[in-house]
Amino acid sequence: MIVDIVISLLILVGATFALVGSIGLARLPDFFTRLHGPTKATTLGVGSVVIASLIHSGAATGGVSLRELAISLFLFITAPVSAHLLAKAALKTRANRSAKP
Repeated sequence: MIVDIVISLLILVGATFALVGSIGLARLPDFFTRLHGPTKATTLGVGSVVIASLIHSGAATGGVSLRELAISLFLFITAPVSAHLLAKAALKTRANRSAKP
C-alpha cells in the first residue's frame, strides 16, 4: 500500500518536472537558457519515473532490477555531460545569445 503511494508520487513529480522542462525548452529565449530546461528539470523528471520503476520492480520481484539501476545511472551521468558539451560547442561557434527561436 505505501509502496504504491510512493510510486504514484514519484510518477507525478517526474511528470511535473518533465512538463516544466518541456515548457522551458519551448518558451525560453536563447540557446543557453533553453539548454537549462531539458538538462535540469527533464533529467529530474525522467529520473523520478525511472526510480519509480525501480521501486515497482523491486517490490514485485523482491530484488533490485539491474536494468532500471543502469538506466538511472546512465541518465544522471550523460545528461550533464552532453549539456556541457553542447554549451562548449555553442561558445566555440559564438552562438548568438539573443536569437529568438
